[in-house]
Amino acid sequence: MAGSLSAAQAEAYRRDGILFPIPVMSAAEAAAAVKQLEVMEARWGGRIPKRSNQKLHMLAPWLNAIVRSPAVLDAVQSVIGPDIICWNGGFFTKNAGDGAFISWHQDSTYWGLSHPDIVTAWIAFTPSTPESGCMQVIPGTHTADQVPHRDTFAAGNLLSRGQEIAVEVDRTQAVDVVLRPGEMSLHHVRIFHGSEANNSSTRRIGYAIRYIPTYVRQVSGPRASAFLVRGQDRFGHFDDEPVPKADYAPEAVAAYEDALDRLDKVLYAGTDR
Repeated sequence: MAGSLSAAQAEAYRRDGILFPIPVMSAAEAAAAVKQLEVMEARWGGRIPKRSNQKLHMLAPWLNAIVRSPAVLDAVQSVIGPDIICWNGGFFTKNAGDGAFISWHQDSTYWGLSHPDIVTAWIAFTPSTPESGCMQVIPGTHTADQVPHRDTFAAGNLLSRGQEIAVEVDRTQAVDVVLRPGEMSLHHVRIFHGSEANNSSTRRIGYAIRYIPTYVRQVSGPRASAFLVRGQDRFGHFDDEPVPKADYAPEAVAAYEDALDRLDKVLYAGTDR
């Protein structure tokens, strides 16, 4: 099975480290996903805690189906090949006027993976615009090496450690990643990116799925788990994550909690968190 991107689109991704917009679901499907998310949020009192906002595809069949969506994976395959693992995923939700933001950073900083051949599929469930705090990127910065970051653990920062790039970012080169509900962007793990607060009157909701080729391995922390979503895994670097049979099935919750415990040791290495 070939990927769905044209040769020109794949080349644009390789050149810029970002490609958008890519339609992957209808507006009606995106609206249904928001309703499902609201049910999930209610289990946590209205907002999913930062630590829990990872690997939620292990808990909910509807989200697991999005992670395995052919429309998503066909595009991902065009840039990382046919053997694909979902390493992680989480919501980036900004309520109207809540001040939440994302500092300028590279995704690769604390993930502890062996290669930078990693792509994020960022799916918009609601409009992602400059007013609502859409993602901004500096095209071409993915060709840089890993740059220094500092931890801030700042209130309102949606990142795990509030990490931010510790070198100058030329914001005059920033591009707004504008998406309609049901569209996604693909971005490289090393591209400089961030986003401002939501100044619109509606929620900005996106789901970011982290995909890796099967040859990528975890090089820090304990042996991790991950989810094979396409092709074959000839390497076995990760323990397999099961597909949930029902929402919050006991065996799914147990596997999810174990996966989070392992991931914590990677993402918060060197801190007291």
